[in-house]
Amino acid sequence: MNAVSWLNSEAFTVFGQHIKWSDMIGNVIGLTALALGWRRSIWTWPAQLLSGAILLIAFASAHLSGSAGKQLVVIVVALWGWWSWNRGKQQAQDGSIAVRFATWRERAVLIGAAALGTLAVGGLFTAFPSLSWDPWPDAYIFVGTIVAMYAQAKGMVEFWFAWLLVDLVGVPLNFANGFAFSGFVYIIYGALVLWGMRDWWLRTRTPALEGATA
Repeated sequence: MNAVSWLNSEAFTVFGQHIKWSDMIGNVIGLTALALGWRRSIWTWPAQLLSGAILLIAFASAHLSGSAGKQLVVIVVALWGWWSWNRGKQQAQDGSIAVRFATWRERAVLIGAAALGTLAVGGLFTAFPSLSWDPWPDAYIFVGTIVAMYAQAKGMVEFWFAWLLVDLVGVPLNFANGFAFSGFVYIIYGALVLWGMRDWWLRTRTPALEGATA
């Protein structure tokens, strides 16, 4: 059995749900990446990169093209975010990444991009049903993830709001498509998102600690 076959094999069954190794490992690493993002650690990006690669294998094997495509974008954006944070231009005095609220213009751009992107990707999935079993929810998660990661790379507190909106659809979608572990992890994501949102929010209220050093 090669590595790909092993990743796509069943790890165990719980409450009648079949858990795949790829689903479990990819999401545990993804959960770690979110926790690292909460701590504003640059290691959040290589963790997201590895999680995306493993989940790409999981979703591609299940013929969920939208979710698989999302992981490809996750990999690309993770590389860009890693590079962006690594430049050091957003470092706070404690060595972590400085965070801020987006401007109203940036918020409008994020919301507009999310809406137009979802319409475009959802329309594509609808026109070509073989690309996704659930076109509109899949498109919503696909685009929402991109928006969230972009905002994270920019150090915007709004990235947590974007993840929370993705979670609201991600939980039922993953359970419906047989990725129970992803569904359980998305619930944990929700708790981490709320805590992370609070932490980043408080950081914006202490500008003395967030001064740029570059």
